[in-house]
Amino acid sequence: QLVESGGGLVQPGGSLRLSCVASGFSLEDYAMAWFRQVPGKEREGVSCINHRGGITIYADSVRGRFTISRDNAENIVYLQMNSLEPEDTGVYYCAADRFLGGCRTAAGAMGYWGKGTLVTVSS
Repeated sequence: QLVESGGGLVQPGGSLRLSCVASGFSLEDYAMAWFRQVPGKEREGVSCINHRGGITIYADSVRGRFTISRDNAENIVYLQMNSLEPEDTGVYYCAADRFLGGCRTAAGAMGYWGKGTLVTVSS
């Protein structure tokens, strides 16, 4: 099970840190990814991190503003979001991918999903 937290309402330019905690399995064998979705649009891959934390990938729209990290000892993955924009609004999901060759943001490849946390960026 994956459980996200940390979402909420924030003004443009603000910051949030999302957390994704795993229970029932160890994240150290999984690459992890964050996705977001707004009504009427497909789920978008935001960022991913390999199982050891040494490889990260970001969507062009968030590169330089978001940072993904993980703590395998605590079985948790984070997404630090800075300089938030209204376009970042959406439900954010974390996902686990049993892929040890790096990381990827292909939604169809994910093995486990959380239920999401809502991020609203608005003044």
